[in-house]
Amino acid sequence: MSNRKKTQLKILLADIRKCSHCTEHLPLGPRPIVAAQRQARLLIIGQAPGKRVHDTGVPWDDPSGNRLRDWLGLTVEDFYDPSKVAIVPMGFCYPGTGKGGDLPPRPECAELWHEPLLQQLPNVKFTLLIGRYAQAYYLGEQLKSTLTATVKAWKEFTPTKLPLPHPSPRNNRWLKNNPWFETDVLRYVKRRVRSILK
Repeated sequence: MSNRKKTQLKILLADIRKCSHCTEHLPLGPRPIVAAQRQARLLIIGQAPGKRVHDTGVPWDDPSGNRLRDWLGLTVEDFYDPSKVAIVPMGFCYPGTGKGGDLPPRPECAELWHEPLLQQLPNVKFTLLIGRYAQAYYLGEQLKSTLTATVKAWKEFTPTKLPLPHPSPRNNRWLKNNPWFETDVLRYVKRRVRSILK
């Protein structure tokens, strides 16, 4: 790998981390959260950081992250190794809260940064699209009418992509009502993640 390509990604990540494009819309101000290296083989595209992640600066540093690591069968060390796992949310900053929980990710992030960033990740073998926002953006016309239908159609997107519900405790009822997710989808996910990161 050339030093020039490493430098390009380093500069891009530095630009993302100092982005203030949406400052006026962010109640706690900008604090873009992203993690990536060119060697990463697994890409996680989620929604946006919650308040705890905004406070710590560590992606998925909350109960949702604990569940996600369990879903993937990854240790904390492997999950936070950017040479293995790239973490690129749809919105890089905490968007604030509304009536039903956190607000949607700011749309400007994906429009500004995703394409140039993903071009710097040539070794990604498997992309997890977590939640409806990531799925709508990256599946386009393949998106089904509901999140459940999209996740149920997971075989249509493998082996390069796979849609997942958000691992938030808010989705405990969904997980209880859809036992096929654990028996079918997560079994495949663990196997696929293990095979690309070994």
